[in-house]
Amino acid sequence: MSSPSAILLDLDGTLIDSEPGILSSCRAALRALGHTTDPAMDIASIIGPPIEDVMRYLLQPFGDSRVSEAVEAYREDYGTRGLLLSELYDGIADALFAMRETGVSLYLATSKRAVFARKILENKNLAPLFDGIYGSVPGQDIDHKPELISHILAENGLTADQCIMVGDRKFDVAGAHANRMRAIGVLWGYGSREELEIAGADRLIETPAELPGRFRW
Repeated sequence: MSSPSAILLDLDGTLIDSEPGILSSCRAALRALGHTTDPAMDIASIIGPPIEDVMRYLLQPFGDSRVSEAVEAYREDYGTRGLLLSELYDGIADALFAMRETGVSLYLATSKRAVFARKILENKNLAPLFDGIYGSVPGQDIDHKPELISHILAENGLTADQCIMVGDRKFDVAGAHANRMRAIGVLWGYGSREELEIAGADRLIETPAELPGRFRW
């Protein structure tokens, strides 16, 4: 395979450590519904899927089915406070600049609300590096990675064999493969090596510094 024309990048666990903000807003959402949260609450293993799936999982122990209300409370808190707690992983900014210097196009592909993703990238002064910032949008069925990636390809006239998806979870790999696209799994995020290997990641990398030079097969 020659060098790709476009790289699709996940956000949470790939570009940013978003766990502090997501955890804080999940706690806020559960409190808004009248639940007491465990001080030792750990959500690292469930970061990645759409927030509806996350809240459904967190509500199960309470026997609470009010997923829509929880998601609304989460987004209200996250949009004003939680997203500001995100931090770039060391070396990510340099890696993005280096990739752009090769002439490749960069697209963000996240299950997070697109408006939140844009705010995060703008807050980190990275939004101008991306040719497109894509995430979930109300009324559009693009919350999950297979549909989201398909949408990005169609809207930008991209062919899957000239693109690569980069992410830290099995959802990123599955979404890429569903669109006949290769996937690179990163090992600094929330997914384990085992998870990514089982998902069938085409390549694994351990540090952001490896990103710019890992797009030829």
